Amino acid sequence: MGEKVCAVIVTHNRKELLRECLQAVLSQTRPPDHVLVVDNASTDGTGEMLKEEFPEVEVLRLPENRGGAGGFHEGMRRGCEAGYDWIWVMDDDLIPKPSALERLIQAIHNLESERPAILASRVVWKDGSLHPMNTPWPKLIPFSEYLRFRSQGIPPIRFAAYTSLLVATWALKLYGYPCPEFFIRADDLEHTGRILRYEKGFWVLNSVAIHKTPTKYTSASAHPERFFYEVRNRIWTVRGPAYRPLEKGLLLLNLAGSTLEYLWRTGWSKGWPIIKKGIKAGLTSSPDWKGCGAQVR
Repeated sequence: MGEKVCAVIVTHNRKELLRECLQAVLSQTRPPDHVLVVDNASTDGTGEMLKEEFPEVEVLRLPENRGGAGGFHEGMRRGCEAGYDWIWVMDDDLIPKPSALERLIQAIHNLESERPAILASRVVWKDGSLHPMNTPWPKLIPFSEYLRFRSQGIPPIRFAAYTSLLVATWALKLYGYPCPEFFIRADDLEHTGRILRYEKGFWVLNSVAIHKTPTKYTSASAHPERFFYEVRNRIWTVRGPAYRPLEKGLLLLNLAGSTLEYLWRTGWSKGWPIIKKGIKAGLTSSPDWKGCGAQVR
């Protein structure tokens, strides 16, 4: 199993965090073979900083901000077309610990007979506790089988976030890339769910990364504009090809819980118009599934 790795980091106007992220990526005990930064039209001097401080890093500057979904779409596609075996994806506020990539690659070899398509790091907040936005859902398999993998520190997962996530390029060629229309929120839920509907993914517990968000935010604590995307994109995901009917029901229940919490936080008069707008957009529009290569057998 090949292990030529391209790291893909998506950024937008967070120069200081990006610098810290890149320092961590380039200082790995097993560095990636190539690093690609997808710059979503930053205006804070990100381009100049990259040129001066990280000349070894490839930069793909997009003409406009296409969000995390658009950035990861372009970055994964470029890494895949360049012939890498694995794409290691993360946001600019993700700080992988020094051995994060090495342990993901070790897991590839340990799981060679399983042919993993996705391997996810354990993502923690600054205080060392699990970050609620980056904890994968376990895969529904026989409990004894789950315990066997869990005892080895590699429990099987059903989806994962783009936070120190290693994706096999053979899986990208087979199941496609993130849909750019998602912009932000749930793009990783849909994309990894699409791959792991048929392939295998694992949570590598000894591979650790820190998500340096200001708070341990949840979906419901999002800015109103972001919660619109949360609602719309979750509905798109439920309408799309990534999940089976029972799983779609669970996702809708999860969205209902987040929506109620959001209303509790914001109040009806402020929260409901955002939710209503998201529901309408989710039901009356769709991403270009074919354009992002979403092929489900």
